[in-house]
Amino acid sequence: GYQLADAPLARTARMIARLAAFAAALLLLPAPASADTLFDNADGIAFTPDGSVDRFSGMLVDDDGRIVALFDFGDEPEERPDYRVDLGGRVIAPGFVDAHVELMALGLGTMVLDLSPATSLDDALGRIAAYAAAHPDRPWIIGRGWDQARWAAGGPLTVAALGAVVADRPVWLTRADGGAGWANSAALAAAGITPRASAGVLTGAAMAPLAAAVPPPLPEDRDQALYAAQGRLLAAGITAVADIGTSIEDWMTYRRAGDAGWLRLRIMAYADSVENMLLIGGPGPTPWLYADRLRLGGLSVPLDGPLAAREALLKAPYADAPRETGSARSSGTQLRNRMSRAALDSFQIAIHATGDAAVAEAVQAIDDLSGDYAGERRWRIEQAALVDPADLPLLARHAITAVVMPGQLHGDSAIAAARLGPDRAAAAWPWRTLLGAGARLAFASGAPAGPIAPLAALAGAISREQGAGESLTREAALAAHTAGAAYAGFGDGRFGRLAAGERADFVVLDGDPLAASAAQLRQMRVLETWIAGERVFALDNPAE
Repeated sequence: GYQLADAPLARTARMIARLAAFAAALLLLPAPASADTLFDNADGIAFTPDGSVDRFSGMLVDDDGRIVALFDFGDEPEERPDYRVDLGGRVIAPGFVDAHVELMALGLGTMVLDLSPATSLDDALGRIAAYAAAHPDRPWIIGRGWDQARWAAGGPLTVAALGAVVADRPVWLTRADGGAGWANSAALAAAGITPRASAGVLTGAAMAPLAAAVPPPLPEDRDQALYAAQGRLLAAGITAVADIGTSIEDWMTYRRAGDAGWLRLRIMAYADSVENMLLIGGPGPTPWLYADRLRLGGLSVPLDGPLAAREALLKAPYADAPRETGSARSSGTQLRNRMSRAALDSFQIAIHATGDAAVAEAVQAIDDLSGDYAGERRWRIEQAALVDPADLPLLARHAITAVVMPGQLHGDSAIAAARLGPDRAAAAWPWRTLLGAGARLAFASGAPAGPIAPLAALAGAISREQGAGESLTREAALAAHTAGAAYAGFGDGRFGRLAAGERADFVVLDGDPLAASAAQLRQMRVLETWIAGERVFALDNPAE
């Protein structure tokens, strides 16, 4: 099985079993009469369809977890509700929707060596050596999270350097964004790759043999990983995610959780390949399952890689590498072929394009194909860190959604200055420009590559304190992390706004995000998370 870390597997398994048993027991109970719950004494924040803010003090929710009505201060339902929940005057807002995560990578990452805290090559090697010494019985050492571009010091990531700290068994360590991996000679040999001391890092298709040689996670490992990822997201106030790069194994994990009754998070899935898209969806996107908790709606297509690794496709060379303009993960022809196959059966397409050349290619491909396929497509571009003003008219014409990651700016701004030079770096992350041009905006964490911290992401979006990215109003930022992200995944009308007919997914906060400074937002806490009118996280009872 997978190389489990010291996560409390038995305790997690017991918790999953208890949740499943509880859900099964509920099915045996007689169906109750319709019951309404009034959530009152709230300082509520809602968005109207035109994006303006509506304040309310009460919310009536039916027994299916849908909102029946919102009430202004002093108003009450005409009929007495069956139940009443006093929110004590606290602020409630729509649950955060994360428009781009790799959900199973996030969960599986909690079960292996985490190199994201490493600050240098020596620090990383020390962590690897300590981990291997602490787990002498593991046949492989598996890890993730390193990012050499953010290290203060260090040389190249070589086979020899890794072999010097672990030589007795294979080691495979993936970069934070999953686009590269670092292996020792034993791991390369296991994959049938001739080891070379100077070539420890593999990228793109070269990673496939190594990834195939790693012992795959068992189904119970995947269940534990999903449980762990779900817990982290709910604790951050995230009630729905777009899962980018869903495999068939991932999908079956979500189905097991839904069948057993412990899937609480809402998942908008995008397949990792045309083959898996068709295997899961068949003739088109799946219906919403488990009371709007799971749907496979589209296909993820990577066009380029991260800016930090100089893999973002640029129209002009990198400032710190004048002979490089990035590397393509898909050609223009491959992109159009995948888009055409997906659009043929009404699947949505999520194109990962970071650099301005990649964004231009994506926008042009969308324009080329838009006339061939009827229906609402909701084209989306993930990252869109650098956008040429010449491409803004097409972005607006097709109302393309830019899925952006403000929580990653804290580390990316200095890297952008080095990679792009001061002028291009100042024009990066043009959120306000995109909105003004008529494009749509959805916020995401990019987890596990980025931090799961939606309130900190709002702080980054409303300020220029990190020196990159255009600032937004508080209202626009909150809308992008709720209604905008739900819209991007065809979740609108079901969740993302607190409005009659939508699911009662909301967070209770210890402050008002529409009246807070960036510093206050970073200190703000999620006190409770509710999904469909059911509390799924409480800060004073995290085990809930």
